[in-house]
Parts: sequence; structure tokens; C-alpha cells
Amino acid sequence: MEGDTLMTVKPVFETPYERHGVLTPGLPILPHGTERHPVPGGGSRAVQISAGDEISLLNREGLQPGELVFFAPDGSSSAAMIDGTSAGRPEGVMAVLSAGNPSARKVRRALEAAGFDLTRAEAVRVFADGSRPGDMVTFTATRDGLLIAAAPGGPMAPDAQNAPTELILYIRRADPGQGKGRLLPPDPLARTLLDINIQPGNAQSYEVKKGQYIQILDVQGRECSDFQAFSLRALDRGLEREIDPTTTRSLMGSLYPQPGIFSKYWTVDQEPLVEIVQDTCGRHDTFGLACTARYYEDLGYPGHVNCSANINADLARYDVRPRAGWPAINFFFNTMLDDANALGMDDPWSRPGDYVLLRALSDLVCVSTACPCDVDPANGWNPTDIQVRTYGAGEEFSRSVGYRKSAEADVEDTRKTGFHDCFARHTRDFVEYNGYWLPNTMTNHGAIAEYWACREKAAVMDLSPLRKYEVTGPDAEELMQLCVTRNMKKLSVGQVVYTAMCYEHGGMIDDGTVFRLGETNFRWIGGNDTSGLWLREQAEKRGLNAWVRASTDQLHNIAVQGPLSREILAELFWTPPTQATVEELEWFRFTIARLGDFAGTAVVISRTGYSGELGYEVFCHPKDAPEIFDAIWKVGAPEGMVPLGLAALDMLRIEAGLIFAGMEFCDQTDPFEAGIGFAVPLKSKNDDFIGRAALEDRKAHPRRKLVGLDIEGGIVPGTGDCIRIGKAQVGEITSAVKSPILGRTIALARLDVTHAEPGTAVEVGQLDGQQKRLRATVTTFPHFDPGKERVKGNYA
Repeated sequence: MEGDTLMTVKPVFETPYERHGVLTPGLPILPHGTERHPVPGGGSRAVQISAGDEISLLNREGLQPGELVFFAPDGSSSAAMIDGTSAGRPEGVMAVLSAGNPSARKVRRALEAAGFDLTRAEAVRVFADGSRPGDMVTFTATRDGLLIAAAPGGPMAPDAQNAPTELILYIRRADPGQGKGRLLPPDPLARTLLDINIQPGNAQSYEVKKGQYIQILDVQGRECSDFQAFSLRALDRGLEREIDPTTTRSLMGSLYPQPGIFSKYWTVDQEPLVEIVQDTCGRHDTFGLACTARYYEDLGYPGHVNCSANINADLARYDVRPRAGWPAINFFFNTMLDDANALGMDDPWSRPGDYVLLRALSDLVCVSTACPCDVDPANGWNPTDIQVRTYGAGEEFSRSVGYRKSAEADVEDTRKTGFHDCFARHTRDFVEYNGYWLPNTMTNHGAIAEYWACREKAAVMDLSPLRKYEVTGPDAEELMQLCVTRNMKKLSVGQVVYTAMCYEHGGMIDDGTVFRLGETNFRWIGGNDTSGLWLREQAEKRGLNAWVRASTDQLHNIAVQGPLSREILAELFWTPPTQATVEELEWFRFTIARLGDFAGTAVVISRTGYSGELGYEVFCHPKDAPEIFDAIWKVGAPEGMVPLGLAALDMLRIEAGLIFAGMEFCDQTDPFEAGIGFAVPLKSKNDDFIGRAALEDRKAHPRRKLVGLDIEGGIVPGTGDCIRIGKAQVGEITSAVKSPILGRTIALARLDVTHAEPGTAVEVGQLDGQQKRLRATVTTFPHFDPGKERVKGNYA
């Protein structure tokens, strides 16, 4: 490499916003004139470049090659144009564009529009083998042109660990202009019909036809936008029929609709006017009015511009009756209800570029505002602009709830797993779970039927959202030994172990499983990305020679659970002589297998599950998921196997005493309090690990304990319901269910150790915790199959 520089100390491009002790890590600040463009693993980005611009590429996770191609306006291409060294044809870019990655469509369109020929281009390749997390290369453009950046990589085999990962492209403009640091709106989602910018203290009305889309976008972040929509058909008849927040809450059963089944906004006549299709923020309001003159007058600001007056003025041309205060959908407005039933507010959750996307269900007159409030936190004390765009009815937008791996991470659309379309044959009831759509219940089955199929025959469920991270390198074992509670030195190749991961104070980050694929090769599978990011952070912090790379997008999995699971899978999968067959596979072991025979599709099969039954998990690349599902379904369905959703899975796991994040544990709960003390072998694991000292102290001085409860009657308490002895609260419900197989209501609960002995009589408090009580008795857990004979395959 000639002009490029590999930096070991990377420049600080973005820093969290901070003012007088207030940190907002969700609002990273880029220097004026610097742009940030994520390049997805196995994907690409195209960016217009001017002469003198500085181009930097960051290798976020390490071991990810990068490739750059630069075209001048006349179609010529040379590595020298960015002061780089030619590596010949852009094989990586060409492979990415031909693989059909979603990011490739925009890049192909840019190349086609400009008439550029990749086969005549020169590539610059960066990040050779062994690149570290945080490595960065920098180039300078010598002329104007189009830059293509790619993070090459193909599908990862289930038994491999070469998942393509994200690169970050930074552009530091040579001529940043004289801007005041304000952000420009991001690119439209598609070709726009209307594209207007609303400055704070203004309102704008607009007409939308049935089927068209409305995007309301917070450009700078932390800005509210009041929205109202009227039936144009009703207005033509002299009637005003707009969105009614009370009707909407009542029909949707939530504070505000969200993408999915319960997504519509309704009039008082119960006519749906719009539905929400995408939401990257997830925090809005339907209780308050758009800000009014009286609100500001009561605060001592008479004459303050307000949204209700602005809406009145703009809707006058439609002869809409003015209101002193407009009921509205207050997008991005952050309200909360406290224990005294008082409505409060705080800064919005919206980040720069966050938006909601609505679809019109009738011809509409709409109005949107950019709220001018600068006297409270409603707009983060700093009113800014709102962008409104409309798109044609022929555009296609998938339903999505914005997901972030961490407060600092980029927002991601809700995705379909590789198995999604297979389960969609059986249901439309999908719910968002950690950034993916998962089935909740199955049409023509329901949770009870799905549950019994798993207990008596077999069930198949989608567990693809479990987070997978590949941990490799000479110090991989040392890293895992440091970060999890189990003893990795005792884990054999081909073995799986269930473990906890804790912070220094002993609170749990996550629970999960560790697969050992080789001497220096591990795979962490947990419930959230926090645990994987924690592993990477510890490797970097301690200077360990290990890499931690996300592979969730490359490895999707279904669980086949139930008494017939072994014979169903044994009929389908071939294993090499060096691997265990499905019949031979022992509990917490995995095998490398292929569908049918030696030439079949590769999978990893582990004897693990989350049901309390004999069961297996089958891992494959998402592209192979339909083939794997269909093969299993063909054999299993005639035997009575049914697809199983989250509702039935919750019943199964509570009976089996299996814990769930946010219910049985959080970062304030240690593994002993979460009921998995068996996963912390303090006596047999002599090495230090993160949280060990705190856990030794907590074990010696326990204060809370997870127990089972048998509850009298048929009422199922909710998570968080208090548990009392007399007037005193001594614990809380973590999970509860009406057990089909036991015929009674059971619960998992966390109690003060003083009252945790089996046989202790307690009461579950409801309403205010005092006025309604459910009698209960403390018992051991799991309630069902405490000896785990069924998991071991002992059904005799």
C-alpha cells in the first residue's frame, strides 16, 4: 500500500454528546464535515467523493477484508485516484454485488446510472489476514468521483467461523461548507411524491391518497411532531372524522399502535385511517394535546407560538373547525405515568434520522408540526426541524420496529429469520423479538395444542434470534475462562455447556451456551448482543490475542423438541464417521451433519433446548433454512409434529424451571438469585473470572432466592406482582402460568431467603398489593419433571 496508512491509534471521529455532566451516548457527534457510512458484512456502499476528501475505513471486529473501487466522472478507474495501490480486478466488490446482498441494489443502481464498468476498474484491498478490531486505513482522493466500499464475504458454513462483519466508512470533506453543524435529512426510502422540511414553530397540511405512505422524520433528534389525519371523504360531506386517540388505544390494546397486527389508528366511528409500518424510535404519546396557548400562558409565556394554533391556521383552508387544543398523535413525545397517576415527560428517545412510516388506509388530509416548545424537555430544550415525505402506493416497505444492539449502535430494521416464510405458512401472528419477527401462536392450533404436541409428540420452533458470536484465536480459551462462570478448561471439542456471564458486581449480563469447535475455537450463543459486545470489549481491554465476531446473520436455528424429536432427525441427517450420529448424540453435545448424505447441506445439530423435553437444535445458514425446515416437516408432520410459537414456549419453559432475561434475571440479579447456582462452580473452577469475588460474597451471604410457587385458584399473576406475608412484601413473581399438564397455576418467584423454605405460606398481592391476595405455597422448582428424565430421553 502506497498512500494508505494503517493506523494503530485511530482518530476520534465521533464522540458522545456531553454537556455539564449529562451524557447521551445515543447521540454521537461527528466533527463538522465528517460523514459516517456503515458497510454491512458481505455488503457494499457507494458514496460521491470530491477531490481532497479524506477516506477512512474502520475494521470494527477484525479479520474482515475490505475493498475499495474509485471511478472518475469519465468512467476511468485507478487506485492512484485515492492514492492507493492497485490490487487488480475488484473481485470482492463484484462478488458482493452478484450475491444479492440488500445493500447491493443501491450500488448497482449508482453504477448503472453513471455507466461505470466494474470489469475495467482497479481495486484497493485493505486489512490483510490477522487484522485487529479497530484497525483503520486512510486515503485521500485526488479527484472527484464515485467510491465503492465493500466488506467481502460469502455464506458461513455452520461449522466454520468466517462470518463477514461490518466495516465503517468515514468521509472527511475537504470543503465542508459553512454549515452551522445541523444535519441534513437522510436519503429518502424511495422516490418521493412530497418532500417538505418543517421548521420548529410551523405546521404543514398535505393530502395523501389511499395506499400511499407517509414518513415523518426527526432530522436532528429529540424533536416532537404532532400528527393528525382526516378522512377526505368525510370532509367532502362536511364531517370532521380524524384520528381519535382514545378509540385507537381501546381497539389496539396499547398506549399507541406499533408495527405488526395491532398497528392502526382509528376515528371515533371506528374507521381505520392509517397504520404504522415502520418505527425506528418506539416511544410516542397519544394522551396529551398538541401544545396550546394556555399551556405556555400557565407557565408564564403568554404569546408563545404553539402547535394547536399552527394546526388551526393551516387547516383553515379545509374549513376544519379550530380547536383550543388539538388531540393528536404526538410522535417522538416521551410521556410516562408514575405511581401517583401523574403524567410526566422527558427528553424524546428519538435520535437523528429516526422516523415513523405510515400507510394511508383512506384518502386523507394530514397535518404535521415541528413543535416549538423550548421551555421544558419536550424537545430536549432545543426545537429543531421535521421532514415529511410521502411515497407512492406501489412502493414496498416491510414492517419493522427499530432495534439497536446498544445505545450507541446504528438502528436496524426488524428482520425475517431464514425460517420465517416456513412458519408464515402456519400463522400471521408474528411479534418483534430482539430485532426479528417470531411466530407467537399458530392458526388452527393455538398455544395449548402446540404445547401438548411438544409434550406428547414433537414441535418445531424458530430460535434464530439467539445471538451468536465466534470467539477465535490463541487466547480464545483464556478470554472465555475470564468472562463466563463455567470452567472452559474442562470443555471438550464437540461439547456444549450452559453458563452465566456476569459483571464485576455479580449481576448477570446474560445466560447462554458455549460450543467448543476446536482447541482455540469457541461459539458463544446468548440472548442478547450485550454479552457478545462484552466479550469483545474484554479481549481489547486486556490485550488478548482473540477475536470476537458476530455471526447471528450467518447462523439461524430451529429447535425440534419432544419425545419423537430423535427419530425424526435421525431419519434425515448423515454424519461422518468421526462425528456422533443423532442417535448417539448425548445431552449437551453437538455434531456436524449433512442433510441426506455426504453431499447434502451442512448443519450443526446440538442436543439442547428450552422445553424440558428431549430435544435438538439445528443450525444452518439462512439461505439453507427453507430446505432444512421442509425436510424436517416432511418427516415430522405425519408423526404429529406441529410448529410452536412464543406463547407455548413460555408455558413449557416455566414448567421446566428455565429462566428468561428480564424476568428471572437482570444486571441486578446474580446467578444464585436467578436459580442457576449450578452454573457457578466456585469449588472446581480455581481460575479467577469477572465477578468471582462478588459472587463468592453473595453466595456466602444470600438475601434472595428463586423458588417455585403453587397458587390456589385459576388466576395467573403477572410478572412483578408482589408477594407478601401479612403487610410486608417479601418477594415478587418472575413468571407464572396455568400449567396444562399439572392442572394448576404455578409460578417462579424471587423471595427473601427468610421465607424461601418449601411449605411456607405466602400471598400474591394484586391491585395495590393489599386489596386482593392469592394464596400460594412455596415449593421447589422445576414443577414438572424435576429429575429431568424427559430431557435425558427417559420416557419409560
